[in-house]
Amino acid sequence: MDAPPGRTILHVDMDAFYVSVELRRRPELVGRPVVVGGAGGRGVVAAASYEARRYGVHSAMPSVRARRLCPDAVFLPGDHDLYASVSADVRAIFDRWSPLVEPLSLDEAFIDVSGAGRLFGDGVTIAHQLRDAVRAEVGLGCSVGVATNKFLAKLASVEAKPRAGPGGVTPGPGVVAVEPDGELGFLHPLPVQRLWGVGPATLERLERLGVRTVGDLAALDEHLVVAALGRGVGHHLCGLAAGRDDRPVVPDRRAKSIGHEETFGTDLHTDDELHREVVRMADGVASRLRSAGVGARTLTLKVRFAGFRTITRSVTGRDPVDTGPAIVAALDPLVAAVDPAPGIRLVGVSGSNLGPPITQLSLLDAPADDRDAAAAVDQIRDRFGAGAIGPASAVSGRGLRVVRRGAQQWGPDDPGAR
Repeated sequence: MDAPPGRTILHVDMDAFYVSVELRRRPELVGRPVVVGGAGGRGVVAAASYEARRYGVHSAMPSVRARRLCPDAVFLPGDHDLYASVSADVRAIFDRWSPLVEPLSLDEAFIDVSGAGRLFGDGVTIAHQLRDAVRAEVGLGCSVGVATNKFLAKLASVEAKPRAGPGGVTPGPGVVAVEPDGELGFLHPLPVQRLWGVGPATLERLERLGVRTVGDLAALDEHLVVAALGRGVGHHLCGLAAGRDDRPVVPDRRAKSIGHEETFGTDLHTDDELHREVVRMADGVASRLRSAGVGARTLTLKVRFAGFRTITRSVTGRDPVDTGPAIVAALDPLVAAVDPAPGIRLVGVSGSNLGPPITQLSLLDAPADDRDAAAAVDQIRDRFGAGAIGPASAVSGRGLRVVRRGAQQWGPDDPGAR
């Protein structure tokens, strides 16, 4: 099924979002190579300025490698709360043009402006209006792709972005439109790895068939592609190679899971250390569940050992829960089965199967007044801040170790690493 006729979809992608937000409050760093992320030995890059990208630095790269590539880079810690706040400001701007806004992350979204033409003009006109508003009101740049479906709009936004190379940073056009009669002309010259779902293994199989570009793939008989890649992947990629994507813009994308994980600067080696971290993370996850007005039926423990072997273990109860003690009670048997002796570098706790929380938590043997206590904790934190109260086991010589959403997601810092 092809996209409905007359659709106009924008894909808006903020330019180097985390770095750009940081530069608003650190204007003296404008023009310098700047990296946001974990600066320690186990840190990773969350975002890099275009000046840093000239040296090959990119997101998800280990920070140690980024430092080798660009010794002069300035490393800044991430500030998820700030980025979420700025993202909300940007989202409010998007909402002026259409109620059909589907956020993909803090820094990108699809917008269906098919019904906005009479008020604001065609898709390209709206894209320029939107970019101007974001620049004027939030002080940030963004790139916009315009097309008849999500897939092509996202590809177009990549072409609209600035480019960083050894010779410097080249501004992008800002807006790139794929016209309805020019879709295959835009799509077919692109490298086949630009298609969603083409990872290293799939790319290797396609290259054996002589496929280098999207056009090469489109020229193959679909039965041959299915035979090489399997029915699901083969049909999916052949559809994309023909420019087909009928997915609507879905404005209400509710979270399917809520969780938190951390990489530690030094490995955990004892049962007490592991349990203490699980209690701390369970408290943070429970707080976010309550803030969202949901509980979790399925609770998952993730552990990554020093040798990078990773295990995940889950338990599903009858009723959704949203308190720290209830989450810990459910996970305790899973935690007890983990031997920390080889060293644990990462622990994560998450909840899924979300739904309205149930007051009676008999399945997990939690006290009936757990939720009353949790409500009191929420009130204290609302009034005095997240660091005002927490599990006793989370208190160290440096005070209460608070779980903050998005904090430490790019790895721990080493003292003096920045």
